[in-house]
Amino acid sequence: MAKFEHIKEHIYKKIESGEWPEYHPVSSENALANQFKVSRMTARRALQELSDEGLVTRTRGSGTFVAPLKSQSALLTIRNIADEIRTRQHRHHAVVKVMEQVPAYPALATALHVPVESLVWHSVIVHFENGQAVQVEDRFVNPRLVPNYGHQDFSVHTPHEYLCEVTPLTEASHQIEAVHPDDRLADLLELETPEPCLQIQRRTWCRDGVVSQAILTHPGSKFRLGGHMTFRSTRKSKGEKS
Repeated sequence: MAKFEHIKEHIYKKIESGEWPEYHPVSSENALANQFKVSRMTARRALQELSDEGLVTRTRGSGTFVAPLKSQSALLTIRNIADEIRTRQHRHHAVVKVMEQVPAYPALATALHVPVESLVWHSVIVHFENGQAVQVEDRFVNPRLVPNYGHQDFSVHTPHEYLCEVTPLTEASHQIEAVHPDDRLADLLELETPEPCLQIQRRTWCRDGVVSQAILTHPGSKFRLGGHMTFRSTRKSKGEKS
């Protein structure tokens, strides 16, 4: 494990254990550098990555603090929502609202690469974190690739876990937008007052074709997207020819 990752792990544990609650001050770059016997630059990288991930907030002149503990999902990776919730030491449970087979309308048939009007699996599942609804998962699944999808108990394991087990995913696409929930979504998310929601449309593939298309809707007050990217330098070294 790299030195900056040791610092991140230390801070993760402080937050997850509850020792550092929301808005608690986080050790400064100098303090972390002294504690872990590293350079200030290494400590700064650890804090910046935590900030990019949305776990801490940094304000020039004020310092670094634990961020409000909204649900958070990595923008450029696919993670199982149950794992995300458990990582925060919170409790996950799911309620299956719909499990059925429906005819594929033209746009859906195109998305799943199946014949129009052929039957596909359709599920609607609400995911809860510590008893609060944090995601409505509205998913269509290609029955040619996943014939037993509708016979699973998704209150025990999630569709993501099952699909990764039976059809290892090789590719995914995302489309993200802010939406105003209709009455149905507001009811499923148990929203007392209307609020903007973040909606992710996700399509996944395995080596044999398109596996599923899902719409994941989250209340804006309980969810954020985050991520960290590292760019390789394109600067040529001395003596290197163009």
